[in-house]
Amino acid sequence: MSEHKEPTFIDALEYFPHKNGGGLVAVTATVAESAYVGKYAKVYGNAQVSDYARVFRDAEVFGNAQVYGDASVRWNAKVFGNAQVFGKAEVSGNAQVYGDARVFGSAWLYGDTKVCGDAKVFGKAKVFGDAKVCGYEKLYGDIESR
Repeated sequence: MSEHKEPTFIDALEYFPHKNGGGLVAVTATVAESAYVGKYAKVYGNAQVSDYARVFRDAEVFGNAQVYGDASVRWNAKVFGNAQVFGKAEVSGNAQVYGDARVFGSAWLYGDTKVCGDAKVFGKAKVFGDAKVCGYEKLYGDIESR
C-alpha cells in the first residue's frame, strides 16, 4: 500500500516532502528523483534541482535557480534568482549565489560569501569569509579569495 503524504502550506504555497531526503519541494519547483533534498531544506519558486545534486541542512534553492550535476548546497546557503550551481561545486555556510551568477567545476563557497550579478566562480576556486564576487568578475583555477 503506498503512503500518501499530506501537503504542507507555507505562505499559501503547497509543498510536498521529497522522496529522497524528505525536504520540502513546492509544487511549482522541479526536483529529480535522483537528487537529494534533506529534511530541513526547501526548494521553491520555479527552481530546479536535478541529476545527483544535493540540498540539505537549512539550505534553500528558489526563484529560477538551478542546481545540478553533483553540486551541493548546504547549511544555511541560498541559491536564487537565475543563478546556477553545477558540476562538483559546493555552496555552504551562509553563502549566497544569486542574480545570473554561475558556480561550477570544483569551486567551493563558504562562510558569508556572496556571488552575484553575472559573476562566475569555477575550477578549484575557494571563496570564503565575507568575500563578495559580483558584476562580471571571474574567479577560477586553484585560487582562494576571502
